[in-house]
Amino acid sequence: MLSQEVRKKFLQYFKEKGHAVVPSSPTVPHEDPTLLFINAGMNQFKDVFLGKTSRDYTRAASSQKCIRVGGKHNDLDNVGHTKRHITFFEMLGNFSFGDYFKKEAIVFAWEVATSIFNFPEEKLFVSVYEKDDEAYELWKEIIDEKKISRIGEKDNFWAMGDTGPCGPCSELFFDRGPEYGSARAVHEDVDGERFLEFWNLVFMQYNRDPSGKLKELPKQSVDTGAGLERVLALMMNVPSVFQTDILGMLIKEVEKIAHRKYDPKDTKHAPAFHVIADHIRSLSFAIADGAQPSNIERGYVLRKILRRAVRYGRMLGLNKPFLASVLPRLIDTMGDDFHELKTAQDRIAEILTVEEESFLQTLHRGGNILSAIIDHAQKSSKKEISGEEAFKLKDTYGFPLEEILLIAKDSGLSVNLDQYQILEEQAKERSRQSKQSYEHKVESTIYEDFVAHHGTSEFVGYEQVEVEATIKGLFVDGKSVKMMEAGQEGLVILDETPFYAEKGGQVGDIGRLIHEKAHFIVKDTQSPFQGVIAHIGLLESGVLLVGEPVNAEINAKRRAEIEKHHTATHLLHYALQQVLGPHIRQAGSLVEADRLRFDFNHHKALTNEELRDIERLVNQKIWESPTLKSYELSFEDVQKHPEIKQFFGEKYGKVVRVVDIDHYSKELCGGTHVTSLGTIGCFRIAKEGSIAKGVRRIEAVTGPKAEEMRYNIEDQLFNLSSLLKSNLPKLDETVKSLIKENEKLKEQALFARKRELSDLADSLMEKVKQINNISILSAVVEVSKKEMTDLGSDLISRMKSGIVLLCQIEEDKCQLLLRVSPDLVERGIHADQLIKELAGSIEGSGGGKKEAAQAGGKNPKGVVIAFDKIKEILETD
Repeated sequence: MLSQEVRKKFLQYFKEKGHAVVPSSPTVPHEDPTLLFINAGMNQFKDVFLGKTSRDYTRAASSQKCIRVGGKHNDLDNVGHTKRHITFFEMLGNFSFGDYFKKEAIVFAWEVATSIFNFPEEKLFVSVYEKDDEAYELWKEIIDEKKISRIGEKDNFWAMGDTGPCGPCSELFFDRGPEYGSARAVHEDVDGERFLEFWNLVFMQYNRDPSGKLKELPKQSVDTGAGLERVLALMMNVPSVFQTDILGMLIKEVEKIAHRKYDPKDTKHAPAFHVIADHIRSLSFAIADGAQPSNIERGYVLRKILRRAVRYGRMLGLNKPFLASVLPRLIDTMGDDFHELKTAQDRIAEILTVEEESFLQTLHRGGNILSAIIDHAQKSSKKEISGEEAFKLKDTYGFPLEEILLIAKDSGLSVNLDQYQILEEQAKERSRQSKQSYEHKVESTIYEDFVAHHGTSEFVGYEQVEVEATIKGLFVDGKSVKMMEAGQEGLVILDETPFYAEKGGQVGDIGRLIHEKAHFIVKDTQSPFQGVIAHIGLLESGVLLVGEPVNAEINAKRRAEIEKHHTATHLLHYALQQVLGPHIRQAGSLVEADRLRFDFNHHKALTNEELRDIERLVNQKIWESPTLKSYELSFEDVQKHPEIKQFFGEKYGKVVRVVDIDHYSKELCGGTHVTSLGTIGCFRIAKEGSIAKGVRRIEAVTGPKAEEMRYNIEDQLFNLSSLLKSNLPKLDETVKSLIKENEKLKEQALFARKRELSDLADSLMEKVKQINNISILSAVVEVSKKEMTDLGSDLISRMKSGIVLLCQIEEDKCQLLLRVSPDLVERGIHADQLIKELAGSIEGSGGGKKEAAQAGGKNPKGVVIAFDKIKEILETD
């Protein structure tokens, strides 16, 4: 396939140019709360560009999976109706982190465009930022000056935000010829149809301060991105990305399933083929990477994508779940390059089908509601569907506005679009406010300067729990100091340390730093910047000086318990994949001295049998007591071994550490572990539950904590047996017998209560009075709220014609129930109107329907006033 060939040649080219070929990060940015989905190749290098961390390489290349469906990159509504808008795409990119800059980036781009993409030089044009003379002069050495356009800040100046790294851009364009427009240069092509942009080179040259002033960055960087699908469309000389190889094959599969031929010129049906082909990729990759359709955040976006695909599928006659039928073709075309699709195939198919079935049921209900809305509008004087009803159909039941407008037109109705637009804007504003919760401030780069001047800290805690080290840095109140005095809290940085800094879920070590009479209590250990290990705590006595030695001692007993739980976490991950399937992916973890917590992606609750099997498998491995090994490999070699687990959000260097448990569990992990699994003792699951849609959490304990948990459960069983006067083996039978007996008693009590309520109704019927030839019954009753509802129905049924007003009082609150017989409703006496007049008497509010209404209030003394008021109303009428 051409797409595979281009991807491979692109990465190989940059590898030969000294770039580290970095795998695509997941589409779900689990550790970047500012994004719903990865939408650019630079996302995984964001911290590097911001100076918050560094890598073992200074130049990189990748083919990044991207999903653009939110914020300023919201292409969803355009997908299917244009030739190049898609929600899922691959971004080919090369990056420089303070290494090369404009000259090399421009040369690389030109060579790739002409030798890898094989674009004719006469078809290529470029743009530069209007003030970027340097880039302009560099391009003049390669391309005719007439083919270079200077473009303004809006299109050719990139910024990460209002402040921070930013810089000019240079874009590469392909001239598709006069049939796509009469423009003769990039800056003349307003629609961008003739001169199609296929590669953007961003030169991170400046740092913008809060005042808007630009200052040269000390390390200038490069971030580039070329959309693979757009490049393929140009290479294949087709007018639409949907006619490229991968999307084209998916469309062929849709043809097969729908029994309908695809015609790109068919404006009625072609968009449906486009939508399904694009959306199945976004959905499948997002689910494979740990997301799942839901009602919140990125899950809501996925649900919106899926429902859009289903709606368009109905245009092709696909009225039953069909997306899972397209999935095998996607895996055939992309599974070899993205193994996560193959691994998660069954789970993706199951989730897609369940979601489709649910939405089809919603559409069915929505169809009934739509009929009711149309009937109501046709009977109204305005002959109009309200904006509120239209928005509900769109937002709740998935009917697109254009479909609602068409149905309204066919029914001789209009739609209140002004009101609809107001509700749409209010919904968008709520979405924007929700999105703001993702934002966070960038930390200070003070540690970057420290590393530049003093070097990094070395962790030696795999082999040692105590070392003599030298103080390299002291920080108090966020500032670097030469001396720390007794009573001060702060950070201590050593040249080497046995203290493990919190990372990968494992909590930081605690302990002490001792120097002569100085005693520093380490309360936590963190790594705020790559290469920095910060001992956080309080200097209880003495003085610490930069350059002096200290004895660094961790709390070894606590570390040992942490190691047991950390190794047990690896075993748990292994057992989950064995019992539930290979789709299980870690979505977060916490390893402490007294417990472990493990989050993973799974779409349903675990059964007791599954939990028991997982527990048994973990304990089996513990009791076999194999030796745990750890060793280092190059990150490049690790990519050749898919059995070695890697995790979301982790930033790996050139050399990584593998934790290998007897060859059946291999993970990249920098944490500390036991050397022999037998020292863990035993493992028990304490809790399993959901923490988000599609994300489960297991909490577990090991060793003495596991034994303690077992004894607690046994004590509970023994106590229960004693209370129920049953021996333990027969406890189950005793409880079942008691439950059965309790159900009989409940039935008897319910029957007795119904008789009491019937008797109460008999006595209340004697209190019926006549006002203006209308029967009315008002009374305070000592019943529950539900019983009052049933009692009201019974009384109005007995009266046949009349009004029932009941009141139930609980301490300082009261509840009114009003029932009106159907014949009086026809005469214009409506319960919902009456209750609003009565509610003020009890300092409350209420509402309901014409036949029945309720009100709640906080003034029970006003009940008498309410009873008198309804009589006055009836007397007046």
